[in-house]
Amino acid sequence: MSAPLRVAVVARAMAPLHGVGGLERSVHDLVVHLARLGVAVAVITPPPRDPATARALPATFHHVPYRSFPLANRRGTTILDRDTAYPLFGWRAGRVAHDLVARGAIDIVHGFGASVFGYALARGRTPAATVPLVLNPQGLEEFGGSAPDRVKLKRLAYAPLQFVVRVCARHADRVIATDKALVGVVRRHLEIGGDRLATIPNAIDVEVCDALASAVDRHAIRTRYGIAGDAHLLVSAGRLEQNKGFHVLARALGALRDDRSWHWVLAGEGPYRANIERAIADAGIAPRTTLAGRIGDDALHGLYGAADLFVHPTLYEGSSLVTLEAMARSVPVVATWAGGLPDKVRPHENGWLVAAGEADALARAVREALDAGPDVRQRFGQASRRIVEQEFAWPVVARQTLDLYRALRADVPQ
Repeated sequence: MSAPLRVAVVARAMAPLHGVGGLERSVHDLVVHLARLGVAVAVITPPPRDPATARALPATFHHVPYRSFPLANRRGTTILDRDTAYPLFGWRAGRVAHDLVARGAIDIVHGFGASVFGYALARGRTPAATVPLVLNPQGLEEFGGSAPDRVKLKRLAYAPLQFVVRVCARHADRVIATDKALVGVVRRHLEIGGDRLATIPNAIDVEVCDALASAVDRHAIRTRYGIAGDAHLLVSAGRLEQNKGFHVLARALGALRDDRSWHWVLAGEGPYRANIERAIADAGIAPRTTLAGRIGDDALHGLYGAADLFVHPTLYEGSSLVTLEAMARSVPVVATWAGGLPDKVRPHENGWLVAAGEADALARAVREALDAGPDVRQRFGQASRRIVEQEFAWPVVARQTLDLYRALRADVPQ
């Protein structure tokens, strides 16, 4: 029997060690599903809040402190922190990866964002002495991603982090675009040419989704949120930030308050909550809206399962795991042409797509979805589930990732 492939996964955060955000979940699921394929995984990441969370995972761990500077003590959440502490962590974590490679303990290094800065620098000096580097830059928020020009000032503020991520990309054997719709964005921001770009999507664990909502009681959920028997349940989920566009959806639903029976439940918490509350009040839809706040995974998946329509009005997006989760629960989707959403939401198949930030267009799409009738929504929902199973489920994506590793290993002189 051949020895297992040995992969170092390097990231500034991982679930459940450091939280449950999109990056954290993607790293966790990648590690778990690579291990199921027989890969020996070493994870390089900051120390966990609870050491037991690391011991329960199928990997060995190498912990590198994430040291924030004064006034930048909310790890990974401020521009100052991401311009200073994150590159420093990337330099130190990358050096740990390089040390493992030098000892002959690793066959592939797979880094997220700036976390492999030190390894990329080492490759630049002694490329013959290193093993292949795969870089997943994730959402490219520091470049503005696919967002409009109004975030130019923010992009300028992120210049130090942009430099670090570009260094990582320059010395990577493959850079991953997480959606076909983002290939041009990744090439432009990271200056990737030729065949060094691979498209491998972010994914979700369908088995976990099914277990979380295995016995959805639609009536109990509607009763909990005070939804009338004949009202359509519209569900949205995400951190309450301006770039999620929930204030735009509030304006859109204001145009539908008199001629449709619906109730909107928005799950999530964040710094933009007060602005969204004002937008809801201004639109006159407060009696038909519930801000559910931060809820557990079981409650969120219960909402997905009870929903007639999932609405994601984001102005900027990476891959949108919440959209994939709703799709896994066989829900049709109204979303925007943002980030990787066009890879997932397909007009006339499983949903409706509109221009980001356009309240009128969003209102028309929601109206059309509600008018389409239950048979059409059921057919679209079934298509949503099928798309996830075939393209965005972790067994599929982990296999694609392993195939990439093997192809890169085949090119390394033995």
